Amino acid sequence: MADTGATGEDIKAIGISYQMHGLVCVDKQLQVLRPAIIWCDSRAVPYGEKAFQEIGEEQCLKHLLNSPGNFTAAKLAWVKENEPQLFDKIYKFMLPGDFIAMKLSGEVNTTISGLSEGMFWDFREKKVADFLMKYYGFDDSLVPDIVPTFSVQSEVCAEAAAELGLKEGTPISYRAGDQPNNALSLNVFNPGEIASTAGTSGVVYGVLGEINYDKKSRVNTFAHVNYTKNLDRLGVLLCINGTGILNAWVRRNIAPEGISYADMNDFMASVPIGSDGVSIIPFGNGAERVLENKEVGCSIHGVNFNKHGKAHLMRAAQEGIVFSFCYGMEIMREMGMDIKKIHAGKANMFLSPLFRDTLAGVSGATIELFETDGSVGAAKGAGMGCGIYKDNEEAFASLTKLSVIEPDEKRRPEYLQAYANWKEQLASVVRA
Repeated sequence: MADTGATGEDIKAIGISYQMHGLVCVDKQLQVLRPAIIWCDSRAVPYGEKAFQEIGEEQCLKHLLNSPGNFTAAKLAWVKENEPQLFDKIYKFMLPGDFIAMKLSGEVNTTISGLSEGMFWDFREKKVADFLMKYYGFDDSLVPDIVPTFSVQSEVCAEAAAELGLKEGTPISYRAGDQPNNALSLNVFNPGEIASTAGTSGVVYGVLGEINYDKKSRVNTFAHVNYTKNLDRLGVLLCINGTGILNAWVRRNIAPEGISYADMNDFMASVPIGSDGVSIIPFGNGAERVLENKEVGCSIHGVNFNKHGKAHLMRAAQEGIVFSFCYGMEIMREMGMDIKKIHAGKANMFLSPLFRDTLAGVSGATIELFETDGSVGAAKGAGMGCGIYKDNEEAFASLTKLSVIEPDEKRRPEYLQAYANWKEQLASVVRA
């Protein structure tokens, strides 16, 4: 507001984009009871796995479209067993975005999309998943009120308005998890459309028009931002935890000291496709859904002390990230998703020409980069929710395409061979 000279009166609506799958617990005074348990905290994996086996895989997949896994419901089950006195004080559980909306408005509510991210939504019955609530021993009263994703969900209260310089009564009219919101920011709403992002974690997110799921829950299906009880719009999410965080680790620990990311990209470009036989398995940031919630860690393979150097390791890291994307995209294709075009914002790992060219070369998909980000998407969503825009086409009419990366068909066999070598190394790590 200071940078733009805007006042509280100028702000017509608020949209929220937030970290998915987290758990925030508050008491009746709306005070936080414990630090949030965030998306990549793996402590709840055994609780989700046990529920998957005891409730039954078919029941979970048919109704939740996923294993309970390491999602919000399993995190709440961890609190119930390990912090029972605290659990008894819980008035409502929330996702991080619900908590931000609560602090702005003083009201506690959530969305169907948010509940689906936590494994609380039954896609067959079109309601809160009673069977999972009963299994974990959660009372229905713990679930916040449900509001539409695009709607005036609440309004800024007097206390928040005074603290933040906003206008009391300003509508909070949209919220979504970071990945559904990233898809929205790229105007990805309809079946067959694909969005991707590559920050700390990496995601490929595609929209389905009918209920479907991966039987091994290696990719996950949630309610997209435009899902309603009468319209199936599902977001299939491939998440790779170890993406930008690996690239940053390489810069801190392997790259020449003081080098920029741009210089890193130039430095590693001197190494051939396939990194001259070096492979890096990039899963060093917790349990990976694409590996059925296994925690295999990050590992380096094929190093020859007589010919490999820093540039080889740096390129192998970026290739390993891309290969993990493509590994998950194979599963999405098995579900019937035709991945011919990938939309992404020109940010994070997509700033790397090597990353972009390798992803296009292995996947065979055209990559289109746009001038947008999640904050722009959340603002556009807020405009849709309060009626400033009549629909997404009007909201995103000004979306600017910056560049297009086509697969290099001449070099595609080299990319595919490098990917095949990486998959062999991954198989040996998983077996171990």
